[in-house]
Amino acid sequence: MNGETFELSIERLIDAPVAAVWRAYTDHLAEWFCPAPWRAEVVAMDLRVGGRSAITMYGPHDEVQPNEGVYLEVLPERRIVFTDAFRDGWYPQGPFIVGFMDFAPEGDQTRYRGGARHWTREAMEQHQAMGFETGWTKVAEQLETVAKRIAES
Repeated sequence: MNGETFELSIERLIDAPVAAVWRAYTDHLAEWFCPAPWRAEVVAMDLRVGGRSAITMYGPHDEVQPNEGVYLEVLPERRIVFTDAFRDGWYPQGPFIVGFMDFAPEGDQTRYRGGARHWTREAMEQHQAMGFETGWTKVAEQLETVAKRIAES
């Protein structure tokens, strides 16, 4: 191993407290998980280490993109790590990423960092070419909108 991490990430200061951002993830994921006009359907969210994560994304031109994986790390109000390298029951499947979302309180705001680690440089470059930065930045904006609404209610 040469020590390269093949990581893409974005960071954003979200204008909502970490508890509201966490609730946006746990209770409102379908509202922000993919960039509009795409929409997401939460099929399963067993938010524990080894738990199933299944989200189907639907595009504006009848695209359907299922995302099946497992959670690798869950630290409430701090960190979520997931992968599509396994499906429920630890059955291997073609991996694309190890994804992560970090939440750090900064006063009444939250420092959010989201990203993806890849097995190869080629996979990372493919993800980058697919619009990683634009897409994940838009998702972070949508997450902030939902978290702000939760914080104000």
